Amino acid sequence: MQSREWIPGVYQIQDSMGVMMTLVAGHKQALLIDTGYGLEDVRAAIQKLTDRPVQVLLTHGHHDHALGARWFSMVWLAANESSVFQKYTSEPWRRRVMRQAEQKGLQVPEDFLTAPMAEPRFLRDTSIDLGGFHAEILMCPGHTPGSCVIRIPEADLLITGDDWNPCTWLWFPEALPVQQYRKNLEQVFALPFRHVLCSHAAGLFSREDMRQFLDGITDVQIQSAGMTDEGNEMGIRTATIFLEHGYRLVFDADKAKGDK
Repeated sequence: MQSREWIPGVYQIQDSMGVMMTLVAGHKQALLIDTGYGLEDVRAAIQKLTDRPVQVLLTHGHHDHALGARWFSMVWLAANESSVFQKYTSEPWRRRVMRQAEQKGLQVPEDFLTAPMAEPRFLRDTSIDLGGFHAEILMCPGHTPGSCVIRIPEADLLITGDDWNPCTWLWFPEALPVQQYRKNLEQVFALPFRHVLCSHAAGLFSREDMRQFLDGITDVQIQSAGMTDEGNEMGIRTATIFLEHGYRLVFDADKAKGDK
């Protein structure tokens, strides 16, 4: 696993499959946001970065964010994300990840298909005091019904999970219609922050990067978006909005029609 400290006390960690996690290390405790695909011992990796007690928060329950929960005894999750977590940490999805890893030439742990998952506990608090940092948990349904983002005011930072990436997917079966996603993300954007860390691209992005992305998701762009094949394997008709700087939004075309 690779890590980089972009802001003092804030680390972005990349697993062997390429997905990012974020560790916010305060004076009293640390918060690990997402856990990756779970092929490597995430707990051991973060112990090299902090000696503080660590809480684990999942922005949503998809396999590439939640399967690493197997390395912990407990993780926090939004209550309405429970079914997503159960589906994407199940044996069929573990097999899917195992095949993808083997195709990349990666080593898969012997117990990957059978290791027990951490027990999810449902979020109660909207703010966690880490000591020097506060993690504000903001519900932002879109990528999934229980997706959340995390704002760290002391670092002027927003951690977006999969609710914003340079290429954002909004087409999995549990995704919300693009119009609802846009509305929810705009509400988050109304809060102050300068920097953005996401899950599928390394490095700090700016508030302006996210603003340009949001400005490109107009009703005209939604209606004129061309069909693409990202959702074919799951039988979902997907359309893509191509934005400046190579940004993209891929969404469920049929859900967009039903939510004007």
